[in-house]
Amino acid sequence: MTLKIAIAQTNVDFADPEANFKRVEAFVSRAANENADVVVFPEMWNTGYALDQLDQLADENGQKTQQLLQRLAKKNQINIVGGSVSTKRDGHFYNTSYIVDDHGQVISSYDKVHLFGLMNEEKFITAGESENHFELAGIESVGVICYDIRFPEWLRTNARHGAKLLYVSAEWPDVRIPQWKILLQARAIENQAFVVAVNRVGDDPNNRFNGHSLVIDPLGKILLDAGEDETLKTVSLGFDQIDEVHGQIPVFNDRRPDLYR
Repeated sequence: MTLKIAIAQTNVDFADPEANFKRVEAFVSRAANENADVVVFPEMWNTGYALDQLDQLADENGQKTQQLLQRLAKKNQINIVGGSVSTKRDGHFYNTSYIVDDHGQVISSYDKVHLFGLMNEEKFITAGESENHFELAGIESVGVICYDIRFPEWLRTNARHGAKLLYVSAEWPDVRIPQWKILLQARAIENQAFVVAVNRVGDDPNNRFNGHSLVIDPLGKILLDAGEDETLKTVSLGFDQIDEVHGQIPVFNDRRPDLYR
């Protein structure tokens, strides 16, 4: 089976949800015009890290985001890995991802589990408590957000259900891009899965983001590096490679979870 994946490496207008919603709509349309099966967005694309303004800016119950992604997915007949957005539920703020299939159904939602202290996330955001594995376009998949990739045990916890594709959405600053690449290659190799990781570009008041969204195969080979500009890139993934890699080195069969603490 082959999937055509579109990488929506976008800028994010700081504290301007309306501008960002328009940008996402345009990128979904572009991905559909490229005949992509799935389009993937970066982290916190509705507000950026305007954390001290979330009371005014965060999407109440994620309703506006879900409605937009559902409408765009159904209209364009495309699956959407909706990056993540700031949401507000029951008086708490979350960094939330929505996965929407090409019929316009929300098939999964996920609140970021690991909060990043260097960007003050834990001072404003409530951490999630649940896994995020789902089937999208016929492929068993996992979705995580940015800092989550520094916790291999969390990726393995999600991937153990048979994931063939790991989606990562991020606002990963330029100063740590070398680590971004190494960590993602490691997550691909150890989970024997493709990785599609989408980072934003542009600046906010405290950080510079320079993209380098990546697509990586199960052996750690970088198939696509999207560079440093706002762009839409596509890549086709053939999932027969997963079975080949599993057969060569059956790491999931050889695990010793009884010894892991």
